[in-house]
Amino acid sequence: MQNLKKLLYSAITCTFLLNANLTANSTEKEVKVYSGRHYNTDRSVYKKFAEDTGIKVRLIEAAGISLIERLKREGKNSQADLILLVDAARITNAAKAGLLQSIESKTLENDVPIGLKDKDKEWYALTRRVRVMVANPKVVDLSKIRDYTDLADPSLKGKVCLRNRKSPYNQSLVANQIVNKGESKTQDWLSGMISNVSQPFFPGDISIIRAVSKKKCGVGIVNHYYVARMLAGVNGRRDSLYAKKTSVITPDPAHVNISAGGVAKYATNKAEAIKLLEYLASPIGSKGLAAPTFEHPLKEVNQNPIVKNFGEFTPDAVTVDDLGKNNSLAIKLMKEAGWD
Repeated sequence: MQNLKKLLYSAITCTFLLNANLTANSTEKEVKVYSGRHYNTDRSVYKKFAEDTGIKVRLIEAAGISLIERLKREGKNSQADLILLVDAARITNAAKAGLLQSIESKTLENDVPIGLKDKDKEWYALTRRVRVMVANPKVVDLSKIRDYTDLADPSLKGKVCLRNRKSPYNQSLVANQIVNKGESKTQDWLSGMISNVSQPFFPGDISIIRAVSKKKCGVGIVNHYYVARMLAGVNGRRDSLYAKKTSVITPDPAHVNISAGGVAKYATNKAEAIKLLEYLASPIGSKGLAAPTFEHPLKEVNQNPIVKNFGEFTPDAVTVDDLGKNNSLAIKLMKEAGWD
């Protein structure tokens, strides 16, 4: 049991609660965070916030779906103050499920760009991720691949590899195409692209990059920071060598996804949760989260040379709210096209 608790709770400031019976000094200010982000580098941002404000951060990390289910199960008994999730659909679904609350913050309204925040003020983006294509120039002609829709071209028969349908990133990409191209054209795109898939769908973006580098397929769709992490050697020398064999193609305009946060509906430390959310969305906080993970902050491009080498990107006009609204239809079309 003790080992399980250690997996669920992590130290960020001086100490963290290991169970509900161990409480901090009643005079101390704190904020309890349920986070679907899994980056150790986030902790340095929390630590800086704690040092600057005197507010301790207490963290529970788990997969986004698990966190949402946990919040539903806990209901009014939940100890969550701030909820952090990755992907547009997950944060918008959390709002639809009544897990978040509307807040008032001029700071957040000023720091978070239009299209990256909830109109009802229940959630705000913190970092950005670009959905790019990764290709092997020895397998496909890079000059003929400029947009996601190009992956439906018959010339790529047997050369496309994709992550499985359960990936929220792919669901949001399809939702993005529904908004941009309409349902009928999205159906045609999905049908053509799925017919070009070379083998069973992959469990993750990293495995797609590896497959492309090994010529098991010629092109796939991934989040840009997975390629950057591999090139930087975060996953080891072998993955770095794999990534160097591939080229990143960024559509213009590009589909941009997010990680985001919102104050939990039953937060007992609401003021502290708002203050932390404001800090995470601030230029300093957003950059603190994004820089070491190779994501993009809210208002600038990640300055890491590896990411900058991918080139500039122009986000399309689709809002995060649009992605959430079209998530169910996206899943339906993916199933119908045979995207397993």
